[in-house]
Amino acid sequence: MSGSGLRNPGAAIRGVGAGALAIEALVLLLAILPLAKLGGHRSGAAVAAALGLAVLCAVLAGLLRYRWAWYAGMGLQVVLLACGVLNLVLAALGLLFGAVWGYVLSVRRKVLS
Repeated sequence: MSGSGLRNPGAAIRGVGAGALAIEALVLLLAILPLAKLGGHRSGAAVAAALGLAVLCAVLAGLLRYRWAWYAGMGLQVVLLACGVLNLVLAALGLLFGAVWGYVLSVRRKVLS
């Protein structure tokens, strides 16, 4: 066992990260309808961004065994925040999930150190 008390801390942390990305993907998919109906003149681009980012979240959730995927997850949060130029809802989601991802990374650092 490791100092964290977990039998396999790497797998546990990958599960936490994958869970966070899966929830983010679900929230982005649920945001598509409101973005389409209330999005204004950039609703098409906002919907496309939400759909693309949801797919990217799902792909990254399966790739967290690679170190680069954790950095890509942070980059995904930055891109989501930048999509706030299309709709402020996407910026709010970027802030929310950026904070969640920052917490996941801090837990990862503590557990794996």
